[in-house]
Amino acid sequence: MGWIEDLKVCKAEIDSYVAKTADASGRGKGNIEDQIRSINELIKGLEILTVQNLPVPLPPPGAPPYRNLKSELVELNNELTRCLKLFSDSVSHGEKLIRDASNDLKTETFNYLVSFLMSFSSRTATRDRLHIFTTNYDRIIETGAEIAGLRLIDRFVGTIAPIFRSSRLEVDYHYNPPGIRGEPRYLEGVARFTKLHGSLDWYATEGAIRRFGLPFGASSVEPFLQVETAGTANYQQLMIYPNSVKDRETSEYPYVELFRDLASATCRPNSTLVTYGYSFGDEHINRLIIDMLTIPSTHIVIIAYGDPLGRIMRFINDSGRKAQISLLLGDHFGDLKKLVDFYLPKAAIDRSSIRMAELLKSRGLYRATKPNNSEDAE
Repeated sequence: MGWIEDLKVCKAEIDSYVAKTADASGRGKGNIEDQIRSINELIKGLEILTVQNLPVPLPPPGAPPYRNLKSELVELNNELTRCLKLFSDSVSHGEKLIRDASNDLKTETFNYLVSFLMSFSSRTATRDRLHIFTTNYDRIIETGAEIAGLRLIDRFVGTIAPIFRSSRLEVDYHYNPPGIRGEPRYLEGVARFTKLHGSLDWYATEGAIRRFGLPFGASSVEPFLQVETAGTANYQQLMIYPNSVKDRETSEYPYVELFRDLASATCRPNSTLVTYGYSFGDEHINRLIIDMLTIPSTHIVIIAYGDPLGRIMRFINDSGRKAQISLLLGDHFGDLKKLVDFYLPKAAIDRSSIRMAELLKSRGLYRATKPNNSEDAE
């Protein structure tokens, strides 16, 4: 869902502000996230203006009546709730379409998703863990990880209603090999997972962020919110970016914590960042990537289906670090199926294939064929 056309209060002001901020950030047109962000900022401003609870003064004779800021504040809160409901319903509808697809199509789709994830996560356990960052489609990634048997580590602790923790301990998975005690080994098939823009199943309650059990493909989050919020579904408690916790002094909590994770994972020597489907429309993410590229040993691989707004090429040109950027652009590279079939390494066979090629070469049984034109020249 990209835009809400029927805002019932302050529509002209919000639309103008959204257009101004989107243009200033180089994104051209705004979207529903910009609308929600603008409504939140306007609510904070009206709360300041109405905190003294003064009556609306009478206008001078012949002048139009003054705006009733208290009434507009109430209406804006209702509009914010409605926008978040529409936003969450659109995400739920997308998940439901995937769940209700034919079994053959669904099986093929998730098989490719599993192969895509395992191409990156099948690494030696002693190396740094793969860290997956998402802005959208986070629950699809989680579903694929479940099918693949990939264990995801995030900031939540608990089982019934996991709670978001700000501590950044390097928690990991280990196991004891059979017959060996006191020598734990790193477990393979583990990745770190960070949802930069929150998620459909995150909600704020009593000053904390919790996660509730929302089945993939649920038609709505409303019945689950009613259970978690004592009978009334308050959509303003949903932690979907840019909606943030209202009763915390830290601005835009919990997203500031999540972006710290992105900065610490990328802005370090020898780190490689692979983006897939990212349009470079989020200025806060772009700044972190620019900072990462100031370290000479870092590299970014950009895979995208297209660049209709020119944001990717603008980022590459503005970065001034083209030697550290690999670009795979177009409907061929951006197609997940072609990417998995022809380009990404296969986790199960590539090590064996490489070892077999090395053995054949060492025994003189492997010889590179010469092109026909060189044979003709001889």
